[in-house]
Amino acid sequence: MLITAARVLAGADRHVIADGAVLVRDDRIACVGPREEVQRQARPGEPRLSHPSGTVLPGLIDSHVHLCFDAGPDPVPTLQAQDDDALFTDMKAHAEQLLGAGITTARDLGDRNGLALRLAGAVAAGRAPGPRIVSAATPVTPLGGHCWFLGGEVSGAEEVRALVRRNVTAGAQVIKVMETGGGLTKGGADSWESQFSLEDLAVLVDEAHGAGLPVAAHAHGVDGIAAAVEVGVDTIEHCTWMTADGIEVRPDVLAEIVEKGIFVCPTISPHWPMLPKFFGAERAEAMVAAVRQMAQAGVRLIAGTDAGVQRAGFGGLASSLTFYEHLGLPKERVLALATTEAAQALGVGTETGQLTPGYSADLLVVEGDPLADLNALKSVMTVVAAGRHYRPGSNA
Repeated sequence: MLITAARVLAGADRHVIADGAVLVRDDRIACVGPREEVQRQARPGEPRLSHPSGTVLPGLIDSHVHLCFDAGPDPVPTLQAQDDDALFTDMKAHAEQLLGAGITTARDLGDRNGLALRLAGAVAAGRAPGPRIVSAATPVTPLGGHCWFLGGEVSGAEEVRALVRRNVTAGAQVIKVMETGGGLTKGGADSWESQFSLEDLAVLVDEAHGAGLPVAAHAHGVDGIAAAVEVGVDTIEHCTWMTADGIEVRPDVLAEIVEKGIFVCPTISPHWPMLPKFFGAERAEAMVAAVRQMAQAGVRLIAGTDAGVQRAGFGGLASSLTFYEHLGLPKERVLALATTEAAQALGVGTETGQLTPGYSADLLVVEGDPLADLNALKSVMTVVAAGRHYRPGSNA
C-alpha cells in the first residue's frame, strides 16, 4: 500500500517530509520519504491512497482507557448489569471507536474477567477492528477498594503476589495498582486517600518487575504519589496531587519523578474546558497549574483520556491534546505525548509510535497540518493499524 500526502511526519522526531509518501507491506512500514523516491519502490498492483492536502503521521496512542465502561453518566451500574458476552460486544464497539479516531494503540488499565485480553487477541488476529491493546487485565485493589467490582480485591502481600502472577499468566502487559481511592467507586476511599501500605506496594512492584512487566499506579493523593515514586512504579496515572484540603505539588516528589524518569499520564478528559463547571474555578485552576508545573519541571508526560469513565468517550483524544497546548507546550511536544513518548511508556517503543522502516504500519492521515493546528487531528481521512486499512463496518 502506497500512501502519499502533502506532508509526512517521519522518524522518531516526526520531521516533516513535504510531498511525502509511506510504503506499507504486510504489517510493516517498508519505506518513508519523498513521494518520487518512495513510489518508485511500489510494485504494480499495490493499492495507492492519495491525500494531496493531508498529513501522514504515526497512529495515536491513548495511554489510559477502560474498554469495559460505557462513558455514560454512571458507568459502574451499567457494567454490573451486563454478563460477559454483552460486555464483550460493547467493548468491541468501543475499540472500533478508538480506531476510527486514529488511535492505533491503547492501554487498557483495568477490565473484568480478562475480556480486554480476549479482545486484544481478536484484534491482533484480524477478527475485530481496533487498536493494539496493551492490557493490565485485573487491577489490584484492597478489599472494597477503588474498582473492587472488577474482581481484583486482595489483602496482604501474598494475595498481592498471587494476583500479579495470575495477570502475568493470563498475558497482561502491565500491572495496574489502585494506590489511592477514586470517584468512580461509590462508598470507597476518597481520591486523595492511600489504599495500600508501602510494604504491599513494594511487593507488587517487585513481583511485576520480576516478571518483566511495568507497573501503572492509579494515584490521585499526594501521599499515594509519593509512595508510588518511592517503590519505583513506571507510570503514575492521574497524578493530581490531591490532599484533603486541595492541590499541593510536593517539590521533592516532583524532583524524584523527573530523576527516575517515571512517566505521568494526567488522564485529561476530552471535555477539559468544563473543569471549572465541575470543580469550581479555583480548584480547576489549581489542577491545571499542577500539570503545567510537571511539564515545566521536565516530567515525561503521556497522553491518556480515561476513556470509558463519565463524560470520556472513546474518540476524544484529539480534543484532550488541546489541553497541553493550553498549558503552553509546543505542538511538536504535544504530538510526542501521544506517539513516541507514549510508545516508550507502554513498552512498545521499538514496535510503534513512529513512521520508520521496520516498525508496525500504524498510521493515520488527517486533513490539514497538525503542526499548524492540532484540531487537524479531528479530521481523520485514513487509518492503518498493523498494516490493515480500516474501513468502517469491516474487519479489515
